[in-house]
Amino acid sequence: MKKFLLTTAALLMGGLTFAQTYVLDKTIALTGDSGYDYLSIDQVNNRLYVSHGTMVNVVDLGTEKQIGTIENLKGIHGIAIDNKANLGFISDGRADEAVAFDLKTLKKVGSVALDAKGPDAIIYDPYSDRIYTFNGESNNSSVINPNTLRQVGTVDLGGAPEFAVSDGKGKIYNNLEDKNSMNVIDTKTLKAIKNYPLAPKGAPTGIALDQKNKRTFSVARGNNIMSVLDIHTGKIMATLPIGGGVDAVAYDPETRLIFCSNGDGTTTIIRQETADKYSVIQTLTTQNRAKTLALDTKTHKIYLSVSSFEPGTRKPMPNSFKVLVYKQQ
Repeated sequence: MKKFLLTTAALLMGGLTFAQTYVLDKTIALTGDSGYDYLSIDQVNNRLYVSHGTMVNVVDLGTEKQIGTIENLKGIHGIAIDNKANLGFISDGRADEAVAFDLKTLKKVGSVALDAKGPDAIIYDPYSDRIYTFNGESNNSSVINPNTLRQVGTVDLGGAPEFAVSDGKGKIYNNLEDKNSMNVIDTKTLKAIKNYPLAPKGAPTGIALDQKNKRTFSVARGNNIMSVLDIHTGKIMATLPIGGGVDAVAYDPETRLIFCSNGDGTTTIIRQETADKYSVIQTLTTQNRAKTLALDTKTHKIYLSVSSFEPGTRKPMPNSFKVLVYKQQ
């Protein structure tokens, strides 16, 4: 009987591991032939937004088909979702603007001219009810009131910002690519109140947050490492090897999996065993230059945007832009 129980337990554990293996589900063809950057998911309206040169491709996550575009932009990077105001905000890096659109109709409703250069990453912080752009050329963050469509503040960051994440309780965590560190931003004072060093020579890009365990996950393309940081102490608790050319990372609190999308054509999948113990469980083959992703925490699917390129160039091949969809096996 004891042997049977041990065998059953082993099989169940094996089944859990198997269930957390990701496989290609499908591809979603999208219009346009420009470059691409961040993806964002609107869980309330069940839509995926994909940045794409001078437009945003919009996908219905129920049908997993393109249902529209937001066009006539200049050079965009990211999309922030504010369901409270029923607005999305697009960081237009070439126009130095944040463009607002209606989440239901996808119609543009206005734009906010920023007193900064190169808005890149963009997020909504529910605690302050503000939109934050992270401006790579100005080493700061622009703060926008989504209800008035006006810039209402600036946060000096002391370095070139990459992605950021809000804890919803008054703090924002933001990677500084050139300083190999992470800022803690107080949304009440609009100041960076702490700065924690990350792995040396890391050039951190994407960041994700484990709210329950108070850990951030920062990925770096300079050393191909994901760093786990305790946000209370600033101490690095673990480092994990990942693929090359990483740009984004996402954390699924239900499955406790972390996804690092790499430009080398892989996504590194890491399991969180405890708050400070982690293991790489899969190197998922994707496609070269599929470096950004979005996670749907309802279905646990991941979505990566990518184009095919003319050999030896950075020129996208016509009609090749798509989203790769991966699901748990």
